[in-house]
Amino acid sequence: MKTTREFFAECLKAEGPKFVRVLKAIPPDKASYKPHERCSSAADIAWLLASELHDACEIADKGKLDFVMTPTPPVTQSVEAYERNLKDLETRIAGMSDAAWDRPADFLVDGKSVWNAPAGDMLFGFLFDAIHHRGQLSSYLRPMGAKVPSIYGPSADDPGM
Repeated sequence: MKTTREFFAECLKAEGPKFVRVLKAIPPDKASYKPHERCSSAADIAWLLASELHDACEIADKGKLDFVMTPTPPVTQSVEAYERNLKDLETRIAGMSDAAWDRPADFLVDGKSVWNAPAGDMLFGFLFDAIHHRGQLSSYLRPMGAKVPSIYGPSADDPGM
């Protein structure tokens, strides 16, 4: 029987290439696109996805994250950071003990705790949040003139084969 940590590792491995396909579909000259003034830009979402993986590494390593917003780089750098941070997180998860997976974790903003949960629960929360933002970003692609890649199956632009 698989542990929850092993299941998370499998989910991360399966989801990673889907994220990369969506990130690489962003036209660099349209990275500032947002469908509404209150929405984040495509570049901002790409950076969120990349930096969220780095933050997840902090949770895996230390059980604590003091969140700091960092400036958004060009999309190509966000894609590179995403791929690097994904590998780093996969390595950390593979090396985590079940005790580390279950230990309390703390998410801080401006030094104040905003989320306490077992590390594994928090890491799943990060993954679910990222999947949500990937969906948001995928809905930007066609209006930007890009093709929507296959995510969980064919799209109108990509048969997924």
